[in-house]
Amino acid sequence: MGRIRPLDVLPSIKLKLSAIIVGAIAIAALVSTIGFRLGWPVWIRPVISAAIGVAIMWFFAGGIVSPLREMAQAATRMARGDYRANVTSTSADEVGDLARAFNAMAAQLEEVDRDRRDLIAMVSHELRTPITALQANLENIVDGVSTADDELLADMLAQTERLGRLVAQLLDLSRLESGATLLNLEPVELAGLTREAAREIALHRPDQRIEIDMQPADLEIIGDRERLHQVMANLLDNATRFSPPDEPVLVRGAIRGTDVRIEVIDRGPGIPEGDAVRIFERYQRGSHARSMEYGGTGLGLAIAQWVVELHSGTIRAHPADPHGCRIELDLPLEAVNGQ
Repeated sequence: MGRIRPLDVLPSIKLKLSAIIVGAIAIAALVSTIGFRLGWPVWIRPVISAAIGVAIMWFFAGGIVSPLREMAQAATRMARGDYRANVTSTSADEVGDLARAFNAMAAQLEEVDRDRRDLIAMVSHELRTPITALQANLENIVDGVSTADDELLADMLAQTERLGRLVAQLLDLSRLESGATLLNLEPVELAGLTREAAREIALHRPDQRIEIDMQPADLEIIGDRERLHQVMANLLDNATRFSPPDEPVLVRGAIRGTDVRIEVIDRGPGIPEGDAVRIFERYQRGSHARSMEYGGTGLGLAIAQWVVELHSGTIRAHPADPHGCRIELDLPLEAVNGQ
């Protein structure tokens, strides 16, 4: 925060300048009067009065502009990548407001930079693992150590699909960052859409059961089929990653007024307290230890929220009973956004 300066309590720069000018004039007049009574020469009195007035204005004006100097120095440090800069924000005037806004911006930039570094580390890890596996398998085939049997080819296909999913998520993230995306609206039958997404998940998690319960069975909405497929694929990928193989992931849907309520329920470890909102933020994966154990880039749920909001819907996370996680999304029967 820094030390409090003499004029910090005044709520306006205009008021501060007025106070400085009035004070300087008053002191100059007092010095001139004292000099007259003491018999100082006429030319000395205005010189001394002016010198004292300038000194007073210099002292107090320095307190007004010092936060601006601090911000200039902090901006230079931030340009070099140091976002820990903090400027004095004790003033009640417009400069104080600017200083507080600057400190908030610096904190946000520091968080964004930290998220960027975390994302690069996560993506590097997620890319390196399948690439290393593919390279090892191909080297073994070329060297004659292994033969290209069905099991090996299936493993290589799974690694390739993993790379494809990561690239698709990064492309979706770039679209999310760029702003509005057009929706291609058409009737979408939800049970069929969910089965398609489940078949994709089965390619790399064949032992994980996914149960689908849509009421009615032919339940459909008006939306963008490709985007809604993204949502369901990301939710199922997230649920099956955390759910034990002997516990099925449940997807159920039903009409609620003018909306459709879809729930994706897993029986995994659940969401730590305080992470229910954060898991939908870009680059966030909830508990760091849990993320490292189960993998993932932390982009899937952020992309799902983006698509749901494009359809004027909402998505939330809740604890499941008796354990696990329940992702709940409400979508209008007819998308009203279509942007």
